[in-house]
Order: sequence, then structure tokens, then C-alpha cells
Amino acid sequence: MACGSHPGHFRLALVTMVHELSRQDARRIAVHAQLLDADRPTDLQDVVRHLTLLQVDQVRAVAPSADLVAWTRLGSAYAPAELGAALAARVLVELQMTVRPAEDISLYLADMAAWPGTVPSPWRDRCRGWVAANDTCRRDLLHRLEALGPQRARDLPDTCEQPWGSSGWNNNRNVGRLLEMMEARGEVAVSGHEGRDRLWDLAERVYPEVDAVPAEEARRTRDELRLHSLGLARARAPVCPGEPQDVGEAGEPAVVEGVRGRWRVEPSLLGRPFHGRTALLSPLDRLVFDRRRMQEIFAFDYQLEMYKPKASRRWGYYALPVLHGDRLVGKVDATADRRAGVLRVDALHEDEPFDEATRAAVHDEIKDLAQWLELDLALYP
Repeated sequence: MACGSHPGHFRLALVTMVHELSRQDARRIAVHAQLLDADRPTDLQDVVRHLTLLQVDQVRAVAPSADLVAWTRLGSAYAPAELGAALAARVLVELQMTVRPAEDISLYLADMAAWPGTVPSPWRDRCRGWVAANDTCRRDLLHRLEALGPQRARDLPDTCEQPWGSSGWNNNRNVGRLLEMMEARGEVAVSGHEGRDRLWDLAERVYPEVDAVPAEEARRTRDELRLHSLGLARARAPVCPGEPQDVGEAGEPAVVEGVRGRWRVEPSLLGRPFHGRTALLSPLDRLVFDRRRMQEIFAFDYQLEMYKPKASRRWGYYALPVLHGDRLVGKVDATADRRAGVLRVDALHEDEPFDEATRAAVHDEIKDLAQWLELDLALYP
């Protein structure tokens, strides 16, 4: 004991190590975490639990994004009917345009009860006021769903007294907007799909009976699960719609060579041997969804160009990023023409010229994609 110290004042200083990662380290951690290395998983439910979510997107330029993400991990043994069956069995559930493990609903119940949140903002105030102004319609929707069971939004009457004003897609789509806010409140849930329409029902008939995890504990747990699925993420990031990009204090601190700022890393992934493979990714795949992280770690230039005029596109309407080992190396401009029964591949964009082995591996993935889609392959000239 130091001279002059007192037992009651003795303290042990704890120093937290900051992990120093090369960009290659960072890339390999991210690929490992997203189940895109050579060690493929074999079970859809395990994949969703590990990734924490599958993004729901009904664009079928190639295939729905959730199915593409599952195929990329599981290979052609995966059948889209598996996802439908898991949702029907309530093993997986849909929440705000994401598919999640049913048990994870417990991590969102506290936020649902506090909707739209305790921190004031003009957007939250607008949503709260609009729902309150249309309380009669909200109650009518609940009564109808209770009596009739799952319904499409278009089949439910619009009795809103105050329309939802927007300069975009949602202008005056009152029932759809109200149902989405009621979903955020935990009153209704997506029970299934009829074509591209969601079927809405009472949340109590869709979600499992689980106890709500207290809000702060739930937030920490969500951060931990998110980091486990991403491997490496910012502690803080700008607020974005849907799933956050940051992970708070989950994991351990890290810095990445050549990249400004501090990161959080999943410690269980540090130092693991890496064996990569080649994969075609959905534009909404979590490996590339955070475009800033994608550029910083992978130095990959990419945008989803489906909303751009055709003349302004560089890579195609729904170009698929190409992963080869621990690098993102190009894009495949592909379209599933189901009427003609073909997968059309109009271009393979090589960010840098591929060697023979890389090109062969990418072509094998393209062939596998066509086989999985049960389409003939029509390659670019």
C-alpha cells in the first residue's frame, strides 16, 4: 500500500484497451459478423437470430430483399417458403418493415408503451397530435380487426377527421399511416401478406405473450445484438429511419487505421482466422446498408439507383454488390424477367479488373442465383 494511503481510499484504476484494427481487420470482422465467410449457416431461424433482422422490401427486380439475404447466407438450399412458414408459425414476426425473432418483441414493448417517445421533437409532436385527432378512426379500426380478423389497409374504411398531409407517397393515405403508427404503439401488427399488401390484425393475436424489458435495459440489449450482427460499428451515428446504425457502449472501443473517429467492436470476433467466399448481396444487405461505414472500411462506391433516371445510372436499376473474400469488388446488373423465364444480367461492373479466379467465382454465383430463382440465365454479350 502506498505511503500515507488509507484502506478506505484505496482504488484500482481500470484501463480499457482500445483495439487498433487495420482496414483488413475491420473488413474481416464485418464479413464474419454478417455470416458471409466460408462457414455457411444451415438454418433460417438461426440466421435471423444472428442478424437480428431481415429487411422487408417488396421490390422484386431480382427477388425480395429478405429472400436475397437469406439465399446469400444459406445458399440454394433456402426456399422462400421457409420464411413464409416461419412467419405463419409466429417463430418470426414482422415489425415496422423488418422480420425479427418473435422473442425479441420483448425488447420493443416499453418503447411501444411510450410512443412516440419522451424526447420532444416537431415530428413526434406532429404524429402524437395527428393520432389524437383521429382517435375515433383508430378505435374503429381496432373494433373492425377484432371482429373481422386480418385485413388489408385498402379494405378498411377511412373515417379520419384530419387527413395526413405529405408531399410524397403518403399524402392522404390515412388508414395506412394510422395503422403504421398503431403498430409503433403496439396495438396492431402485420399478420401476413396478400400479394404485396400487408394484412393487419390485433397485435395480441400476432406477437407472443412476453414481458416488456425495461426501456433502458432493452436499448442496451438491442445495441449488443446489433453489434454482434455487425461486428464493428460507430458508438454514435446520425438518427436514421428504421434500424439505428450505432451501438452505444456495446462491445469494446476500437480505432481503424486510416479512418477518423472511434468505433465499437465485438470482442469475440477479434483474432479469428478468416476464410472468405464470393457472394452477391442485396442492395439492402446489412454489410452495405450503412453507406458511410461501407465507404470507410471497404472503400466501395455504391448507390441503389432504382430511383434515378435511367440515363443517370452507373451500375443499373438494382445492381447487386459483389463480395469476394473480404473485399467488395464490383456490381452485377441483374433483372429477373419472370414472364420470359430468364435472369437477365446486363453487365458485370468490375471496380478493378478481376483475375481469372475471381471472375469464375462471380459467374458461379450468378449461375447459382439463376438456378435458385428457377430461371434461365441470359448473360450480357
